Amino acid sequence: MDTAMGLRERKKRARTQALHEAAVRLALRHGYDNLTVEAIADAAMVSRRTFSNYFAGKREAVLHGDRTRLRRLLDTVAARPASERPWEALTASIREHLIEADLDDNDPAWLEQARLIRAHPELLAEQIATFASFERELALELDRRTPAESRSVTGGRVIAGCFLTALRVGTQTWVDRPEAGTLAELTAQALAEAGRALP
Repeated sequence: MDTAMGLRERKKRARTQALHEAAVRLALRHGYDNLTVEAIADAAMVSRRTFSNYFAGKREAVLHGDRTRLRRLLDTVAARPASERPWEALTASIREHLIEADLDDNDPAWLEQARLIRAHPELLAEQIATFASFERELALELDRRTPAESRSVTGGRVIAGCFLTALRVGTQTWVDRPEAGTLAELTAQALAEAGRALP
């Protein structure tokens, strides 16, 4: 039974990813405003009903990659050694998981996708809401690795907020001025500058 459940879960993840990739590809090719759920389902070779089992609409499908990366980042932070200070755990996690593994500076589609999201208020608002929810979860993890005597009601949220702001600044600088450096370099620079005053 465990094997069957594992296979079902892998198939579910593969279909989710296929729908997400189809949504992004079509949005970049034809424009987000022209994107339809039917077109996404057709491109992924599933029915409209099947699409609805995975996503509430096209906006969710396009932004699925952000949610996945944030969830995996949280898991990576949680797996870091308990002895690491909060900012040290965060920067090591982003280096390990997002910069070195996930984000390819040489992939023009990634840059186009970032610009697509910024150009559409509907997508940008949803992305901001996703990051706000993630900030709360990340703050709880940071509180867990902060000694009780150093913990405060706002401490974890401040560190999490600074971390996500630095990521946003690094990413947006790369989107605006890709000639200034790679995404990894600009993100690392923003994190280093933000972390100077943080524990």
